[in-house]
Amino acid sequence: MFELFTERARYVMGVAIEESKLLRHKRVAPEHLLLGLLYEGEGIAARVLGSLQIDHDMVLNEVVRTVGEGRWSFRRKPPLSPDARATLENALEASTQRQHSYIGTEHLLLGLLRDDRNSAARTLRSLGVLPEAVTQQVHRALDDHENHTGEKAHGQAN
Repeated sequence: MFELFTERARYVMGVAIEESKLLRHKRVAPEHLLLGLLYEGEGIAARVLGSLQIDHDMVLNEVVRTVGEGRWSFRRKPPLSPDARATLENALEASTQRQHSYIGTEHLLLGLLRDDRNSAARTLRSLGVLPEAVTQQVHRALDDHENHTGEKAHGQAN
């Protein structure tokens, strides 16, 4: 699956791993992926979240408030949590449904929001943003891109 990731999506995964380590959490979880999407700053996901006034520091503060800091220390990459693995599967599904040949930041965000019970969706709700509204905005941004280019985004949008 990772071979389908755009450069930005790979970067997001790397940031998510680092966020997990910095917070000393046992596993890479959906909230770390959300932090990675925001830290990346330029993809469709970051633009959509930014348009909703959601930024990295705001989410980081909420994660620390709700999840806290852990006590784990990793020299190597921490494993993905079951919810993070489900997010990646959901991202692949979102990409396939739109007939895209890649997984970009937009698909990672859609994957995060597919399960409204995971930590990323809960974090967004606690910040006053409905996951459904984010999903609609991502689809709107993709539709705009496809309408602007006159084709499905089979290349790498983000």
